[in-house]
Amino acid sequence: MKPYNEEQTKKEQVEEMFDNIAPKYDKLNHILSFNIDKLWRRRVMRIVRRCAAHNILDVATGTGDLAIAMARSIDRAKILGVDLSEEMLSVARQKVDGAGLASRIELSKGDAEQLSMVDDETMDVVTVAFGVRNFENMERGLAEIRRTLKKGGKLVVLEFSTPRSAVVRWAYNLYSHHLLPRIGAMISKDRQAYTYLPESIDEFPSPERFAEILRGVGFTEVSYRSQSFGIAYIHEAIK
Repeated sequence: MKPYNEEQTKKEQVEEMFDNIAPKYDKLNHILSFNIDKLWRRRVMRIVRRCAAHNILDVATGTGDLAIAMARSIDRAKILGVDLSEEMLSVARQKVDGAGLASRIELSKGDAEQLSMVDDETMDVVTVAFGVRNFENMERGLAEIRRTLKKGGKLVVLEFSTPRSAVVRWAYNLYSHHLLPRIGAMISKDRQAYTYLPESIDEFPSPERFAEILRGVGFTEVSYRSQSFGIAYIHEAIK
């Protein structure tokens, strides 16, 4: 990641970056993904719904799209959304209030490596949508997430990946490395943020390697499924 400030940690850089783009984040996300991100989140929501979860932790909740979708479709579920960026959470709070879900969705500033607001073994499900690649220490974050899960609880991760098909990869790289930063900069006025996105995807482990990391911190029954020709993957794991 090319830093805003050379002296900042990755965590501080990510927080500042998302604070900067928060007002335009939703608009840009849907435009730049051609709304496919909504389809992927619906698939995650359906997986969580099958778990009959009562307590759900949504790490890197951002502007709250997944948390809101889960609250609307899973009766009586209580959801805690955690994010590094206070500005992203500010947008999320407005959306939660507008949806009339403030009694079921709690939002808290924090990061995956220090979930001090969550007791041990209290969550039925933990979700992370497009956030794992931003963890400063991936293993530490995943281990902390595992701590919060009840025995038998499920982790569901939605994350971008590099397509395996040469043709799809060529088209995707052309878009993500050349067009996306220009469009993102034009709308958000922050080219750095939308240069970071493809760079962080390039650096993220392959699905097989990420599965090994999940097993390494103690998860079992690890699986993953390609989404949209390998542009993203949904990973599942059990404590």
